[in-house]
Amino acid sequence: MSEQPQRTVTLSDLLRVPLLRWPIVTGGAVVGLLLAIGYLVVAPPSASAAAVVAVRPVVTDAFTYPGAGSDRSINMNVESGIATSTEVLARIADARTEEVVAVRQALQIEVPAGGQILRFTYAAGTVDTAVESVNLAAATYLQVREEMYEQQRADMLASYDESIATVAEQQSAAQRRAANASSDTAADAALAEFGSLSNQLTQLNAARTEIAAIDVTPGWITQTAQQQLTDAGQPRAVYLAAGLLAGLVLGMMLCYLRESADRRVRSESDAVDASGLPLLGTVRRRGLRIDGRTVDADVRYVGMAIAEQLRKEVRTPVVVISSRNREDTTPMTASLAVALAADGQDVYVADDSHRVAALREALLSDRRRVPSGPFVAAQAEAEPQPQTAAGDLTQPVGAVAPPERRPGDSTDSDSTIVFSLPGADNDRTVILPRMTESVEPAVGAQRRPSPRPSPTPSAGQSDPTVARPAGGGPPGAERGSAGRPSTSGSVMATIPVRTLPADALTVGDGMVRIGLYAQAPRDGSIVLFNAPPAESDERGVREARAGTAIVVVERDRTRLADLRRLTDRLRSSGAEPLGFVLTGSGRG
Repeated sequence: MSEQPQRTVTLSDLLRVPLLRWPIVTGGAVVGLLLAIGYLVVAPPSASAAAVVAVRPVVTDAFTYPGAGSDRSINMNVESGIATSTEVLARIADARTEEVVAVRQALQIEVPAGGQILRFTYAAGTVDTAVESVNLAAATYLQVREEMYEQQRADMLASYDESIATVAEQQSAAQRRAANASSDTAADAALAEFGSLSNQLTQLNAARTEIAAIDVTPGWITQTAQQQLTDAGQPRAVYLAAGLLAGLVLGMMLCYLRESADRRVRSESDAVDASGLPLLGTVRRRGLRIDGRTVDADVRYVGMAIAEQLRKEVRTPVVVISSRNREDTTPMTASLAVALAADGQDVYVADDSHRVAALREALLSDRRRVPSGPFVAAQAEAEPQPQTAAGDLTQPVGAVAPPERRPGDSTDSDSTIVFSLPGADNDRTVILPRMTESVEPAVGAQRRPSPRPSPTPSAGQSDPTVARPAGGGPPGAERGSAGRPSTSGSVMATIPVRTLPADALTVGDGMVRIGLYAQAPRDGSIVLFNAPPAESDERGVREARAGTAIVVVERDRTRLADLRRLTDRLRSSGAEPLGFVLTGSGRG
């Protein structure tokens, strides 16, 4: 056996799943939006300002061009550490009246490779705050660094001053020894020491002078932060949009995961593959291009198609069944009853699940579109008594409503006769063809019998369905002595009128009754059982064994597993499913 060709999944099929499972997508979008709002509350977006500081080495001659390897005289990692030192952060916090921890989190130092610059970046809630804070941080770093150099120079100068004072004291002592020397040898030695100490003192003074002349400026701010050059950060709307988009993606992923675990009937091929039953008809979903009247017409067309299938061989009861409550069988049962009654069948709609009111409403809705045949209610007290004299139509007082013409009737007054029962609706109006004879039939000629013979009225009773001549005379008053029709043009007409039960609805040439399944008649009427859902009640499957079953499948709601289980139960119990009807999500 050859395998069936695989159905190609289209883009519309991929989009159909998240559209139908929109609550999951909506929930994911709401979660993403809430996360974005929470992020904005915890870590609100901030403006970011930047300033650049060029670091210079401290040299004795600032006007001499530095030689090779001068960049190694400055350790930029050390300078970055100084920029983020506690002293710098404390001064910034005191100036900004903020916490040191908050300042440390907002301040970032970048050191480009191979350069002698520091890039200060400060994040704050507003642009003005960010600009002011980053400029303050750069200036504070230079101030602290200069103070450190000045402190180093002061320490060196103090050391030189101490050395110079010591050498000067030694020089004075040598001078005193030379002046007080008792011999020439001692005087020469003292003078030699005095000269050495004088040279040493000269060197110390020169070195001190050089150290005092050193420029201890650590660098300059080459780029100050400005409002025009400040990054204001992403607006809040961007964060909200990002959270919403992330939530939508998450919701769609959850939709597909849910779809893989809970498959639904999405198309006719899915239902055919799952059930193995033939398709009896499709009812479209109400939408922008499909209004409620179109959906109602689809239901009636499906009812007509099923009625044609049942016309070949009717096995009653006809069970209209579904798997769960989400697949409503009431509209299909009502439309099928109307379609069968329109073909002249007597239908009894049975329901044991408290849906009689909904069935009656659906029947009345479909019944308005089908003209009723000549029916008379059982409790009617008067019968129509039209008079069919040639060119004349009269009505006895209090017996029959005056003739009326309905839309669609013939405009020829000589071809039809229309009359209604007193107080009856238009569905009990009777339309009769006018029959006249202008010449007397030949002797021995036979009249064609009526296709609908009427019972002969009993003795002493007048037949209300017999046409009377003008003037109210007795029937046959204008006949000849031989009982044959005269040439005046008046004839007798027999009107067959069917009497209905009090609880019946007339539809076309048939009638529909509604009641409990236990009260279903055994008079040959077609019994339609609006069965309860098979997942919770087995009565529908049990009654389908004696008749036939019609499975109602609702697109995008019926689970494939439930449909397989229902068809397997019908077949295993011996029931004969006629097919399935694919419906939308309810009628308009």
